[in-house]
Amino acid sequence: MLASFAILPFGVGEELKEHVAAVVKLVADSGLDYKLGAMQTTIEGGQSEVMGLIMKCHNLMMERAPRVLTSITMDDHQGATGRLEGKVADVAEVLQRQVNHE
Repeated sequence: MLASFAILPFGVGEELKEHVAAVVKLVADSGLDYKLGAMQTTIEGGQSEVMGLIMKCHNLMMERAPRVLTSITMDDHQGATGRLEGKVADVAEVLQRQVNHE
């Protein structure tokens, strides 16, 4: 499963980098493959691992902010692995050149 998610804390001011960094540390320490993007983080793993990690991230942010909005986009393809890099490589192959990506 691939899942991209964004967590937005409300009521903590305009500077969010410390809050985002705390969530990214949790993701990095999980051992799951991930890519940090400018607007979201994408992780790859088993369904229960991925969803459990996203909920841990959401709950961590709830400890830091009075209101949290979490948005999740999932792509669950049975038996597929290595899609975090593979999907980008497929597009680069069609274009016959490197592409900018997370």
